[in-house]
Amino acid sequence: MQTQETRLLIIGGGPGGYVAAIRAAQLGIATTLVEGERLGGTCLNIGCIPSKALIHASEAFNKVSHYSGQSPLGIKVEAPRIDLAHTVRWKDGIVRRLTQGVGALLKKNGVTVIQGWARIVDGKTVEVQAADGAALRIACEHLLLATGSSEITLPGLPFGGRVISSTQALSPTVLPKRLVVVGAGYIGLELGTVYRKLGAEVTVVEALERILPVYDEELVKPVTASLRKLGVQVQLSCRVQGLNAAGDGVQVTNAKGDVSELPADQVLVAIGRTPRSQGFGLESLMLAMNGRAVKIDDQCRSSMRNVWAIGDITGEPMLAHRAMAQGEMVAEIIAGKRRHFAPAAIAAVCFTDPEVVVAGLTPDQAALAGLDCIQASFPFAANGRAMTLEAGDGFVRVVARRDNHLIVGWQAVGVGVSELSTAFSHSLEMGACLEDVASTIHAHPTLGEAVQEAALRALGHALHI
Repeated sequence: MQTQETRLLIIGGGPGGYVAAIRAAQLGIATTLVEGERLGGTCLNIGCIPSKALIHASEAFNKVSHYSGQSPLGIKVEAPRIDLAHTVRWKDGIVRRLTQGVGALLKKNGVTVIQGWARIVDGKTVEVQAADGAALRIACEHLLLATGSSEITLPGLPFGGRVISSTQALSPTVLPKRLVVVGAGYIGLELGTVYRKLGAEVTVVEALERILPVYDEELVKPVTASLRKLGVQVQLSCRVQGLNAAGDGVQVTNAKGDVSELPADQVLVAIGRTPRSQGFGLESLMLAMNGRAVKIDDQCRSSMRNVWAIGDITGEPMLAHRAMAQGEMVAEIIAGKRRHFAPAAIAAVCFTDPEVVVAGLTPDQAALAGLDCIQASFPFAANGRAMTLEAGDGFVRVVARRDNHLIVGWQAVGVGVSELSTAFSHSLEMGACLEDVASTIHAHPTLGEAVQEAALRALGHALHI
């Protein structure tokens, strides 16, 4: 078996892995990255990027369809149609360009990339079954685990046939007439909304009492209203037991134990993701674990010296930007820099219709933390830019300490609010107070003015409400 040596060996070429590799190489660290499938990982290939591409395409189609009726803008068009295969090719083209870009960046910075499947021998040695069939053994000083996560399956609904995963949902060959989505988290609602806007009849089944259960009720209300307006059916406090006897629907049990059937041409199971910590010999290291997640400290060190872990394999929050920041930090620590992973906040975005952003503490979380806080919201119905975009639903909310006005959290729901997440993160990371944001001149007319107005309202002198 051929043997190689490297200072840093990274397993996984997703956002965390490839960023760690690039930064390490920039710092002069000999780096090898092993990826079994395609560079970019789940996010770039079968997650963040392709889903947002389809969200955009479906919204464009839905808007044009709206214009074929009575548009308040005075736009009139004939009944539109969509070429689904063409749309998927467009989405795949975006993914291909981005993955090629990642490969080019790795090559530019001198990272050795091996396409193949890694198996851990010990904390210093990994065996790789390369894509070309060759077997390779790599010895390293530092081992970085960046293997990501995988979709959670339901025992009664194994993937296959009518039952599809989010990965398959991103590359439809035909549009099902009736789609049942199992799970009302962000993945299920994002993809369910896409299919509804493209013309499918969509029913979402959720075991808990409301959709998007990790977000507070006020943030979820505009999303619920939008689903109702789109015609998406939602069944809460219900569980899908499996396919019916004929295989053309699912059996659903409600909170009372009553069983009913929902017809379905396809069933999308989107109940979450779990750390990918099995199947590559990780158990041989006997690391400290939190369930299926690798336990790490504030430098992303595992319980074994010089074995590091970043991203989804370390558990929640499973966010690509968290993995990227962790990867960059680990590379710098290995290079001798003093770093710790202690962000003031990591913004989370749900790309539903409308979008939801959470950064820092919500009012309830602040109360649980024992903080005496004030909160204030500014509605987009009072924002000029939102009105010109037909986007008057939703609001921006700020949470700040009552004693010194230090901002501890931001939340927003509305069209395009994902772009406000940077402003939220900046203010939290820089320790801004309400007065800092309120006294900053915000460009007019923009959605960002709602950020300033929320701070002004918290201070008791909002100008436009």
